[in-house]
Amino acid sequence: MARIIISIIVNGASFFALGKYLPGFSLSSFEWKQVLIVALLFTLLNLILKPILKLFLGPIIIITLGLGLIAVNMIVLYILDLWSNNLSIDGALGLLYASLIIGFVNFIIHSATKKK
Repeated sequence: MARIIISIIVNGASFFALGKYLPGFSLSSFEWKQVLIVALLFTLLNLILKPILKLFLGPIIIITLGLGLIAVNMIVLYILDLWSNNLSIDGALGLLYASLIIGFVNFIIHSATKKK
């Protein structure tokens, strides 16, 4: 449960920073409640949808030596963009950069909070 809460907080901070500094990635409101709602939705999509996408795109992920995970992250962010009224991602380049940055941040957090 603590890992999920940490993930929501870190994703919220990532969305806040991306909304401020990444062109093509915008939040309609920078209130902490709105940012945490977007982060909560993203964390839920990561917990539920991402494993299913990895299962279906497994051969592509293996053939591309893991680069297919960028496509998985892009799909999850695109679905979040469709579901959330507070988030707007304009163009494929903004989606690509956002998925790379958020994927890297989530990888670092997951590695740091991994049980040994």
